Amino acid sequence: MEPRLPSPLQPVEDERFARRGVGLLLKRDDLIHPELPGNKWRKLAPNLRAAAEQGHTTLLTFGGAYSNHLRATAAAGRLLGFSTIGVVRGGELADRPLNPSLARCAADGMRLTFLDRDTYRRKAEPEVPAALRERFGDFFLIPEGGSNALAARGCAELGRELRGAADTVAVACGTGGTLAGLAAGLAPEQTAVGFPVVKGGFLDKETERLQRAAFGMRTGHWRLDDRFHCGGYARTTPELHAFAEDFEDRHGLPVERLYVAKLLLGLTTLAEEGAFPPGTTVAAVVTGTPS
Repeated sequence: MEPRLPSPLQPVEDERFARRGVGLLLKRDDLIHPELPGNKWRKLAPNLRAAAEQGHTTLLTFGGAYSNHLRATAAAGRLLGFSTIGVVRGGELADRPLNPSLARCAADGMRLTFLDRDTYRRKAEPEVPAALRERFGDFFLIPEGGSNALAARGCAELGRELRGAADTVAVACGTGGTLAGLAAGLAPEQTAVGFPVVKGGFLDKETERLQRAAFGMRTGHWRLDDRFHCGGYARTTPELHAFAEDFEDRHGLPVERLYVAKLLLGLTTLAEEGAFPPGTTVAAVVTGTPS
C-alpha cells in the first residue's frame, strides 16, 4: 500500500479554542499508512532508502518493551523485505512471555534480543554496536525512536506540508526527531511547539543536536513545554484518560494515550491559558493510533 501523502488536514470545532478566537486543525499523520502511521513513516522511509542504497539487508534498532518504533520497524521489514533485529531495554524480560507489542514484532519476523538496562543506556557507545555486530553480523543501525539526521530531514516534509496552514504547529516528542524536522520545514513566520512525553529535560539539547546533524544549524522557531508528560514515558494519569475520553466524545476521534493525548492536553491547556492570540490557527500533528 502506498503512503497517503500529504496527510489530511482536518478542521475541528472545539469550544475551548473557539471561545479564545483560536482555530484548531488536526494534521492526520496517523492516516499515512495502516502499519507505519505518522512520524514512523516519515522517519523510517529515508533510513530504509539509505539502507537499500548501501546494500544492507538487515536492520537493527532499539526500543522499550512497548515501543511503537520497534513495531513499525518490524512491519517495514516485512513489507519491504528487510530482516529486522530489535534490541529491547530490560534483560529481565528475556525469560518472560512476550507482551502484545513484542509479540507483534516477532510475528512480523523481528528477531528480539534483550539488554540489561545499564548496557542499554550505553547503546550509543561504540562497544555496544560492535558487540551486536559480532553477534548478528552486518546490519544498518537505526537509533531508538528512529531519530537521526535522515529522520529529521524526512520530517521536514511535514513542516513543508503545513506551510501557510497554521500559525503554531504542535507535536508530541519522544526523541526529538519529528520536532527537529518539523520546525526546519515550517515557514519563518510559523512556530513549532513540542510536548515531551518523557521526563529528564534532555530534549532541547537533543532536538538541537539533530537539527545540526541534519541541517548544519539550529533552525526554525521552536520550543518545548514539558508540563504534560504525566510522569514519564508510557505513564498516564486518571486526568489524562478523562481528558482523552472527553476529546473522543466531542470529536469522534480515537486518541492514543501515550503521545497524542499528552499533545492534545498540552495544546488545550495553552489555549485555555491564553497563550495564542485571537485569530490564531493552531495545528496538532496526530502521530499515532490507539494500540
